[in-house]
Amino acid sequence: EVQLQASGGGLVQAGGSLRLSCAASGFTFDDYAIGWFRQAPGKEREGVSCISSSDGSTYYADSVKGRFTISSDNAKNTVYLQMNSLKPEDTAVYYCAADPYYATAQAMGVMTLGPPDYWGKGTQVTVSS
Repeated sequence: EVQLQASGGGLVQAGGSLRLSCAASGFTFDDYAIGWFRQAPGKEREGVSCISSSDGSTYYADSVKGRFTISSDNAKNTVYLQMNSLKPEDTAVYYCAADPYYATAQAMGVMTLGPPDYWGKGTQVTVSS
């Protein structure tokens, strides 16, 4: 059974930092693309950052480039999202997702094949101004 457990959300002031973690189990980590998505109230879910082990690629939404960094620890089956210089518009529920069919992080980030197959429960990130 594929399981994704996200953690690390919280309340932070603008300009602050948070690190999200996604602990994965039930699948071969290297065979999947894994990414972070977010959904703010009244808005559609959007891809924030993704990573693909198959080609080593990463994806960042334009709104987070230069501020967020995605990384993976294959030994721990964990993907991290380091979020720096947070802005109030980053406030959202952040979800970790995984999919075996996305070959590149870019494709997963913009969901060219539709939403990823597997989702974890979200973690709330709130950035105060």
